[in-house]
Amino acid sequence: MPGVLQRLKEFARSPQGQRTIEQARRTAADPRRRSQAQRLFGKLRARRSGM
Repeated sequence: MPGVLQRLKEFARSPQGQRTIEQARRTAADPRRRSQAQRLFGKLRARRSGM
């Protein structure tokens, strides 16, 4: 049975995986989405450091 990393590699090489990767790249290039992600990661970091 293939491990998780092997399954991820296979998915990334598949047509559906390629579409997903391209969509993620487009989303990451959007300045508004990028700022939303930075705020989310900032909240997560604050929560982890507060423990």
